[in-house]
Amino acid sequence: MPSLPSYDDCPIWYQVTGDGEPLVVLPGGPGMDLRYLGNLGGLDRWRRLVLADARAAGRSGVPADRRTVSFVEQARDLEALRVHLGLEHFDLLAHSAGCLTAQEYLAAFPGRARRAVLVAPVGRAGREVDEKELTELRASRSAEPWYADAAAADLLLAGGGHSGEELAALQRRILPFFWHRWTEERTAEYPPEWACAHPWLREAFYAGSAGPRDLAERVARLGAARTPVLVVAGASDGMVGTAPARAAAAAHPGSRLEVLTESGHRPWVEEPGRFTALVGAFLDAG
Repeated sequence: MPSLPSYDDCPIWYQVTGDGEPLVVLPGGPGMDLRYLGNLGGLDRWRRLVLADARAAGRSGVPADRRTVSFVEQARDLEALRVHLGLEHFDLLAHSAGCLTAQEYLAAFPGRARRAVLVAPVGRAGREVDEKELTELRASRSAEPWYADAAAADLLLAGGGHSGEELAALQRRILPFFWHRWTEERTAEYPPEWACAHPWLREAFYAGSAGPRDLAERVARLGAARTPVLVVAGASDGMVGTAPARAAAAAHPGSRLEVLTESGHRPWVEEPGRFTALVGAFLDAG
């Protein structure tokens, strides 16, 4: 796997798979190893996927200055990758928290991304989950056999005060909420070595989030980029819901929002055919 020395000597690791026009892909988490994305449901049959591990995630380096892990700062790594690959323009796809880095990139470096796909975004310029929607989504699963245990773990997590193995165990118990159809085989999607390895990373990543006073200005900045955007959400996404996707779509003029009815937080796994057809058609339209 090649690496890219970024602007402050924190190596950014990436891998390339498939053929065709390049599609740069940003993982979520924050802090997830890019390997959880697989081949995005077979999207590598249409595109050359360039998947990049974020700072302090996967096989990328850990910067000495933790402030550079902010999604706002990491947009500069994406631009460094574009230059490194010799691309004048490229298409961009991001998942979950990675969508914040992607949207910041569209605003900070307008015109570089030809088209952008935001999959299950957490928000526009910060995490914007609607807790009421999440509560309703999770409650709607009450007839499922795993619900009682997942709901109990959810209550314990809400109480806080957990860390280490205890926290990891509780987080694994609520995984069924994140899928449209849950089976025990889905646990194979979460190897422990692919998870975020640094307790401080989440806070550092979201340090670039917009506050109440500057949210409107930050959102207007996103809309000024004018990059065509496709937003894809899963109707059963009990991790972030659909509200952040709707907000992100509204922030980008002329964007398209698609909510996949039989998907949760990872639609390329649950509806691979529909997902790849949707994304492929959007990217080929330009």
